[in-house]
Formats: sequence, structure tokens, C-alpha cells
Amino acid sequence: MSPDRRHSRALGLVLGHLADRALGDPRRGHPVALFGTAAAALEQRTYADSRARGVVHLAVLVGTVTATGAIAERRARDRFVAHTLLTAAATWTVLGGTSLGREARAVHDLLASGDLPGARQRLTHLVGRDPTHLDAGEVSRATVESVAENTSDAVVAPLVWGAVLGVPGLLGYRAANTLDAMVGHRGERYGRFGWASARFDDLLNLPGARLSGLLAAALAPVVGGRPGAAIKAWARDARHHPSPNAGVVEAAFAGALAVRLGGRNHYPYGVEDRVLLGDGPPPTTDDIDRSVRLADQVGTGAVVVAVLLALRKGR
Repeated sequence: MSPDRRHSRALGLVLGHLADRALGDPRRGHPVALFGTAAAALEQRTYADSRARGVVHLAVLVGTVTATGAIAERRARDRFVAHTLLTAAATWTVLGGTSLGREARAVHDLLASGDLPGARQRLTHLVGRDPTHLDAGEVSRATVESVAENTSDAVVAPLVWGAVLGVPGLLGYRAANTLDAMVGHRGERYGRFGWASARFDDLLNLPGARLSGLLAAALAPVVGGRPGAAIKAWARDARHHPSPNAGVVEAAFAGALAVRLGGRNHYPYGVEDRVLLGDGPPPTTDDIDRSVRLADQVGTGAVVVAVLLALRKGR
């Protein structure tokens, strides 16, 4: 990669991150929502209770989006300003850190005001579990866990792939992550069809989750925590989590925040008893705000790492 393209990629990642911080997700016509609509329409044609059909569904959708990103980048690659703006637009499109923080703080504010039913309902914007019978402590736990996992999925991981592969990496990653959210979960309908999407998303998130864990540990003092506690929780507890990536980030956040995450979760497809992560007490409402502050710092750290990766790429 030429020096100009390395610099335009790095600058585009920074500008896209700043756009997300300033603007968040667009209220209407978000490209990710449009992709979801297209994916749902294609599912009507490709669906079968089959892993092979799920592979086709994944390949068509992620392949199309990635190829579109590659073509767009190829056309702009020799024009510094155009390539910078294209990268910035793609970065803004795929990042979700600001909207994540807003949703988490909305749950915090509802709990703080005593509106538990409202907090339960708002929690559905963040998690797929059934919040019907959750008390304030369990709503707080679910929110902190979502902030941790989605900081990796919606901020750190896309920045890593953007630094390494540019616009096609950004768009292809977000397409795969969106498909995982749509079909990559357990249950009678998607157990086989969503298998490929879930496993591919796991693979793509391996580097981002570990970078997220390292950054959460390093930045633990920002929220009054200790890096050693985050590393300890990660090393001891993460491997017992059913997800190879969420376990890493949730354990690191639990240690950094000095709280205990994990426990029994109710989902539409059944109940899961998750391993306990960390050594502290269960999260309280105030820990939601602390988790968002930590997530913001992790996102900033990820931008720095992504810029360094982009500048080094091709040397």
C-alpha cells in the first residue's frame, strides 16, 4: 500500500470515529438497517433447515457487501481526499459506540428514576434475553454485559478490520456481524441455518475481543479499577463462557469494574446458566454509567491501535 493510502485510511478511521461520537447512528435510513431488510428478504428464498443453505446465505450477503466495498475503494484509492472521505463514511456506518452508550444510559436513567418496567422495556434494545421478570440488579447486569460485548462487536472489531483491510473489511465485518444477530442464535428455526453466520462471526471477532480485553484491563484505573483484576478474571473465567469472544470482554470488564457478571439468562429459546465472571458484587445502577465510561475509553484506545496498524500496513 502506498504511503498516501496508508495515511488516508488512518485519517478516515479517525474521522469516522469522530462522526460516530458526534452524531451516533442516523435515525432513518441507516445502511445497516437497509442491509437487514435485504437479508430478511433473501432469507425467504434461501432458508432451509440446513447448514449448507446457511453457508449460501452468508456467502451471498457478505460477499456482495465486501465486493461492493472493494470496488468503491479501488475507484478512490489514488485520490487522497476521496479515499479519506470514503473510509470515514464507511467507518461511521459500521461503528455503534455512541448509540450503545445512549441506550445503556437510557436504561440507567429509568432505573435511577424508579421506572423498572420502563427499564425492562428499554433493555430489549440492547439484549435478546427476556427481561419480563428481571429486578433492577439483573437489568443492571444485562446492561453492563451488553456494553462490554458490544464495545468489542460494534467498535473495536470493525476498527481492527478497517485498519487491516480498509473499506471492504469495515463493510464485510459489519455485514457478517449483522447476520449473526439476525440468524446466528440457537433455536428450532436457526440452529442449523444460522450455524455458518455464528461461527464466521466468532472467527472475525477473535482479534477484536482480545484487543478489547487488553484495553479494558489497561484502562481500568479510569473507572477506579485495577488492571490485574481484569487480567485475572479474563484468565480464570473467560474460557468457561459459551462464547469464545464475549467471555473475554465480559470477564475483562467485570474485573476492571470490580463487579460480578454472569448467571442465569432467560432467552426465547430457553434458559442458560452462565459462568460467573469476576470477584466483585453484582452490578448496580451506578455501574452502568461506569461501564459506558470504560467503553468510551476502550473505543478511543482502539482508534489509536487502528491508526498504528493502518500506518504500518504495507511497509
